[in-house]
Amino acid sequence: VAWAQRFVADREAIVDVLEQARAQGRLRPRPIHGDPKVNNVLLHRASGQAVALIDLDTVKPGLLHYDLGDCLRSVANPLGEETPDWRAVRFDTELAEALLRGYGSVAGAMLSDDDVELVYDAVRLIAFELGLRFLTDHLAGDLYFRCDAPGHNLRRALVQFQLTASIEAQEAPIRTAATQAMR
Repeated sequence: VAWAQRFVADREAIVDVLEQARAQGRLRPRPIHGDPKVNNVLLHRASGQAVALIDLDTVKPGLLHYDLGDCLRSVANPLGEETPDWRAVRFDTELAEALLRGYGSVAGAMLSDDDVELVYDAVRLIAFELGLRFLTDHLAGDLYFRCDAPGHNLRRALVQFQLTASIEAQEAPIRTAATQAMR
């Protein structure tokens, strides 16, 4: 727990990066899904292609970066959110680039330079924020997220913090992938 608390304290300054960009007029609200993780994507049985987002109770106005960051965080973690081997978690830039290419092919024309520039910040923030939510729930006695065993939310937090660290270590390739795929 002490390592996780230090991890959080070291990143306190990043928590409002997207809201600051909104306040500065760099980002604007749009309709968002609110929970576009990989298990909320409906896939076609034969082709494996995404055909729809499901679980629409979270749709609301917001920053598309919350959706894009959450989707990237979920898709580009090959070990998944529940892996017991949190130290092996890594952000897969090839998977992220593929997602960004697909997204950019459809949405690229509506994106501003600021939208593209803040993709790295979004995926870093959302992985960190989810880890913080799991850690907070663990420290509060596991009141919000359903757990399979004691320490489950702490392990989930460690997965997200390891993912955040991997994202941070790959900032340049993530920024390059966003620029190339979405412009």
